[in-house]
Amino acid sequence: MFSKKNRLITIIVISMIIGIALGYGINKSITNNAPKIEQTYIQKISKGNAEIEKQLTVACAKIDKDNLKQAKKKVASNFSILSDIFLRLIKMIIAPLVLAVLVMGVAKVGDFKAVGRIGGKTIVYFTFATLLALSLGLVIVNLFEPGKVMALDLPPATADAGVKANAQTASNFVAHIVPDSIIRVMAENEILPIVIFALFFGIAAASIGEQGKPMIKAMDSLSHIMFKVTNFVMSFAPIGVFGAITAVVIQQGLDVLSGYAYLMACFFGGLLFFVFGILFTICLVLRINFFSLLSYVKEPILLAFSTASSESAMPKTIEQLEKFGISNRIVSFVLPLGYSFNLDGSIMYMTFATVFIAQAYGIDMTMGDQIQMMLILLITSKGMAGVPRASLVVIAGMLSMFHIPGEGLLLLLAVDQILDMGRSATNVVGNAVASAVVAKWEGEKLTPRTKI
Repeated sequence: MFSKKNRLITIIVISMIIGIALGYGINKSITNNAPKIEQTYIQKISKGNAEIEKQLTVACAKIDKDNLKQAKKKVASNFSILSDIFLRLIKMIIAPLVLAVLVMGVAKVGDFKAVGRIGGKTIVYFTFATLLALSLGLVIVNLFEPGKVMALDLPPATADAGVKANAQTASNFVAHIVPDSIIRVMAENEILPIVIFALFFGIAAASIGEQGKPMIKAMDSLSHIMFKVTNFVMSFAPIGVFGAITAVVIQQGLDVLSGYAYLMACFFGGLLFFVFGILFTICLVLRINFFSLLSYVKEPILLAFSTASSESAMPKTIEQLEKFGISNRIVSFVLPLGYSFNLDGSIMYMTFATVFIAQAYGIDMTMGDQIQMMLILLITSKGMAGVPRASLVVIAGMLSMFHIPGEGLLLLLAVDQILDMGRSATNVVGNAVASAVVAKWEGEKLTPRTKI
């Protein structure tokens, strides 16, 4: 018999399979039944003029393609409502949960010195992991050269990818980190400013002794309530996953997989190497049971993969890492920071995608250019959580900086949702390992509290 947890995972997988099958059927039905401008009508309009007929054929083909795309998008939106509801329920949880668990964690640590020690170790690991992810992205894209091998048709120079470059300045970074209103940042689910406020609040609550205990107890109660709410919300996960997968397949179909198979094989292969090569080695060196850790966070990983959202997995990841044996004070501190500073899959994608687009345009990025890009991304990739389509926004900035055509992003948009599924799942694994690493450095034994 399946346990309750395994039963939920099984239902999510079944929802994905049903979503793929239904989405594919609807995609084919729309494609086969969509009205098209007949060639005989074009010939009648052109009145035998071969040049006009050629131009009309091209123009009408584009109209047919645009109409087909809009029809699929309209039908897909009916299914994406289901995933939108689920993701909004998850977002409803995040701000109060992060605030409660982090205040509790900091209050247990008790002073600035201890918080600074844990924070220093956390930032050191995040920087190390980020450099590894950025470097691996460069190695994979230079080794397999998907931009050259695939020889994709380049989009016209006038095309708009719909993604605006966002240069990360020191002023923007500080404005994003330091909250001007805790109410506003909680309303907008900006994790990093919530973390900053919670650090001050937790230390202050611990420092005033008996007067602070009622508030700490209230935060403890709030965290338990929010974990219970998380369990309620997770009941809707299969419905959200079904809606997300169905909507993606309706819009993109499965044919896109064959056209971009080489690109996806390169990138997903890189993600697998990062998880089972690099992260496994880190755990091996520090004597962390990597596969046991994965078994505890398999549900958040699957959730992040199926919804293409790391954020959707955050509440459950916190709960599962504590069950794995990592203390609340470590999980509540490291994991929220990781969602701004340690998104390994997304970070790897930034170098991979930028060089891929350069290759597609025949632009040779020297090793010096690539190292410069990697060092810039080491800084600019931080604090991008909460920015819509953050990875694409950062990549657009890199394209502009290195004089690579910005419309090249259109080469990725067809499969970006699918690639985002892999990125999101890797982000969850990366932050789970980060929490375990910091816990080990703090001398914790990592003895699981409950069995899977």
